[in-house]
Amino acid sequence: MSQSFSTPKVQSLPQLHASSLTPNDPTTMPALLPAQAAFLHANEAIIITDADNRVIDVNPAFSELTGCPLAVVKGKTPEAFSILPLDDSRTTRLMREELQLRDRSKSQVSYRSHDGQFYPGMMSINRVRDDKGNVDHHVIVLADLSAIPAHARHLNREVYFDALTGLPNLQLLTQLIQESIQHAESKQMPLAVCSLDIDFFKSINDRLGSSVGDTLLSTFGQRISHLLFGDDVLARVGGDEFVLLLHHGVDEAFFEKLLASIRRPLFVDGHTVQFTASLGVTFYPNDAVQGDGLLRHANQAMYRAKQRGRDTFHVFDPNHDRQLQVRHEKRQRFVDALANDELRLYYQPQVDMRTGQVVGVEALIRWQHPERGLMAPGQFLPIIEATPLEVDLGEWVLEQAMCQLVAWQSAGIMLPINVNISPSHLLLSNFSQRLGELLARYPQVPPGLLKLEVLESAAMHDIQAALTTMGKCQALGVNFAIDDFGTGFSSLTHLRQLPVNLIKIDQSFVRDMLRDPDDMAIVESVIYMANRFQRPMLAEGVETLSHAKALIARGCELAQGYGIARPMPAEELPKWLVAWPKRADWTALGRTH
Repeated sequence: MSQSFSTPKVQSLPQLHASSLTPNDPTTMPALLPAQAAFLHANEAIIITDADNRVIDVNPAFSELTGCPLAVVKGKTPEAFSILPLDDSRTTRLMREELQLRDRSKSQVSYRSHDGQFYPGMMSINRVRDDKGNVDHHVIVLADLSAIPAHARHLNREVYFDALTGLPNLQLLTQLIQESIQHAESKQMPLAVCSLDIDFFKSINDRLGSSVGDTLLSTFGQRISHLLFGDDVLARVGGDEFVLLLHHGVDEAFFEKLLASIRRPLFVDGHTVQFTASLGVTFYPNDAVQGDGLLRHANQAMYRAKQRGRDTFHVFDPNHDRQLQVRHEKRQRFVDALANDELRLYYQPQVDMRTGQVVGVEALIRWQHPERGLMAPGQFLPIIEATPLEVDLGEWVLEQAMCQLVAWQSAGIMLPINVNISPSHLLLSNFSQRLGELLARYPQVPPGLLKLEVLESAAMHDIQAALTTMGKCQALGVNFAIDDFGTGFSSLTHLRQLPVNLIKIDQSFVRDMLRDPDDMAIVESVIYMANRFQRPMLAEGVETLSHAKALIARGCELAQGYGIARPMPAEELPKWLVAWPKRADWTALGRTH
């Protein structure tokens, strides 16, 4: 795409005649001002007209494009030598009236080329005023749109232009973007691709009718065109969706001005219509993708603007998009792990420190990754947090836990398994129903051997829904524990309301309670509340005998942690159960307190 020409007050241009200078002959070229050189060497056709819009001068590009030297067009208006609006519809007349009110405007036109045929063009007009504010002259830039796709001259106009607005359509836009990328690279300038969507246009169209709606879209397109510069492009890609290609440097102030212009009322067929738009922007080469990718990213940014409340703009962040792409790929890899049986359940024993009895195990997820080895939950659970995959994983864990209970029963091991349930899983409307169906598939397993651990935050998210679901599950014979207790901010309320059979004191407090007085105070408070409401409690993160002794002294007798046993595969548990009673240091705790 060729470089356009726009100028502020160019007082010297009306006196510079292209016919008097030969750009390629250095012997005839006096020293030129930059504006004069731009006039002569610009690739786009430039016309200078006086205050009455009659031609004073044209540049060589104009004569080459139209076949008309200055002598032929001097003193005439552009309409006289066939630079015409695309049609004479009511919309075009409205557009022409609005153009007369503006010092800068842009519109689609049809011009007659040197071969005598008519081709589509884009005409930008800058009205230049003198120091007193009176119109001095006009600078008109004529861009040949049909030249952008090389074969456009041989095709019908309908192939490349929207029938309603006369703007480039999606097919032409796709080619324009590629040309614009090349232009941006050659000029070392950024290209902004903007997706623009009118907010709630369907409601306006339904209320006023499609005829008024069509007029609105056409007038809207013209209003946006007036804010553009020489080789900028506005396209309509469907419905109330438009795309802008901006080749000049734009910033937040430009987008604010654009949205402010859109907010101004439009007067159409006796109706005053006011609406807003949402704008998504991406910048090339910062967003270093090709045409379709730029359009897609601009659309993503536009929908983000709608999510933020509409009537605003949002700039696409390639770095953030790459992070989303990586996250998507990781989630897909987790789906594959579920399908390929790469996940494992490890089991961590829970004991009564006063009697030494093993009272249960907690099922903890691991990923046996083919390349990365055994992965802890912290390495992959954040990837699926707050996604449907949390539910898929929860269903898998419940099924595996029931299978393990069957296997252990056959081996004479009758230990409850505690399974962690995510908030999104617990609060599904059919959670209790699906749990009942699972228990029915394993009738040989007493429901009391399956215990569900829910985060304190799960209950806080929707206390009424949590109460209802937990009540239905308890009716099936399944009990609940509150996990990570003490990390929430309404724990006392939960203790009073939630039907839980066990409170787990979070390991972050237990681990440091011997050296941090604040953590010790929290542990003592949780123990006090649990005893006050007659709820059993279990301490997580018990790593040493000193931890165990301090907890027993304060009234907490159940525990799990590395000091007792690390999580282990199911096949290792029978061996550990045999060895545990021989741990005299731990089994003697009850006799020393």
